[in-house]
Amino acid sequence: MPSMTRRQLVVSGLVGCLSVPRAMQAAAPGGAGGSRRLQAPAPGGAGGGSGPAAGPSGRAGSAGVSDSEIVLGMSAVFSGPSRGLGIELYRGAGAYFEHVNRNGGVRGRKLVLRTYDDGYQPDPSVENTMKLLLEDDVFLLFGYVGTPTVTRVLPLLKKLQDSKAYLFFPFTGAQPQREPPYGAFAFNLRASYRQETAGLVDNFVRIGRRRIAVFYQADAYGRSGWAGVRRALEGHGLDLAGEATYRRGTKFSASLRRQVEILKQSNPDAVICIGAYAACAAFIRDCVDLGLHVPIANLSFVGSENLLNLLVEGRDDAEKYTQLLVNSQVVPSYEDTSIPAVREYRDFMQRYRPQVPRELVTEQYTPFEHSFVSLEGFLDAKLMVEILRRLGDQPQREDLEEAIFSVRDYDLGIGERVSFSPDRRQGLQQVYYTVVDDGRFMPLDDWQGRLA
Repeated sequence: MPSMTRRQLVVSGLVGCLSVPRAMQAAAPGGAGGSRRLQAPAPGGAGGGSGPAAGPSGRAGSAGVSDSEIVLGMSAVFSGPSRGLGIELYRGAGAYFEHVNRNGGVRGRKLVLRTYDDGYQPDPSVENTMKLLLEDDVFLLFGYVGTPTVTRVLPLLKKLQDSKAYLFFPFTGAQPQREPPYGAFAFNLRASYRQETAGLVDNFVRIGRRRIAVFYQADAYGRSGWAGVRRALEGHGLDLAGEATYRRGTKFSASLRRQVEILKQSNPDAVICIGAYAACAAFIRDCVDLGLHVPIANLSFVGSENLLNLLVEGRDDAEKYTQLLVNSQVVPSYEDTSIPAVREYRDFMQRYRPQVPRELVTEQYTPFEHSFVSLEGFLDAKLMVEILRRLGDQPQREDLEEAIFSVRDYDLGIGERVSFSPDRRQGLQQVYYTVVDDGRFMPLDDWQGRLA
């Protein structure tokens, strides 16, 4: 049998590899057609689209590493109705990478973030990942956005396990990257959706709101959150009061009255949404307009600031759409400047004003000065840099696990220390809760007084 190249071997196995995760997805709605393969200039590093040194002569012994650069790969959503998630995550990470690059990089090497758009769609995400690992030869994958995309990429990483290709700190709290058979190929910083939904359910039940319904995105993300709510309710001896779904890619302009009517029939005391900001904002708008006046909660992935903007923009009666809104978060409030990492984040965001490369932004979008998503990206980047530093002067992919498992009680500056081990591949566990006061999300301190 003729010999095959590494790329040919991998591609030949992809059909079987990717057929399994397809079963985990709902029928993909319309969205971004194809990926745009664009290199993001290194935040604060090599600008103007210049890439890492090509060929073996500039390498320092590992994929994605040259004498002057370490190249990380990112596939995320920069187009479509959820584009704010990828943009804000990139900007937060970019602020920290910029600071590191302007101060000598990681042991003398600048960080380059090779970034492609997947439109929050699984197929382009897989295509981008193949490009990043097999052609761009990046050192590692970083900051992917979304469960439907990540769950399709994980089997590819398993196929490439001999090359020690890992995904660091994806923006998703789903279980597949936390459990066998794919948990060994990803490292998570944020708390899980299971933890977020459990906290929401526990707090609602505690204040007497026991009939809890779910509105969720009909894909792997939505089902992960749906399963988390059901699991938490079972712990209280309760069942779901009702459920309704929507298709990934739904815009704010869409009508979700049918979903509201379905849930109204179940007479819920509260609704937990597992979705992205455009659809969840449309659902909340239609709930209020149709008289479903119960607390509505969203998970951290929703993109709180974009959600709030859609709900209140141009309205004189904005408060009625937000008075019963509660969002869980996996990072502390960016308004709390008593937290050292929050002060650092606000300083770097103002100092460097990070922007997504212009070529990646094909639709109008106005970034936020601060957001929960960009703060998460900032913390992801901060921990990523610490791990890269622990690799020493000759970074090797095969040393990545040892480096991250050496992170024990590491102080990110948010009050919760980070630890990893072979049996602990998620760094943070805390969940925070926020409500809207004076037009912005603030910490929720009194569930009984606010939502009972």
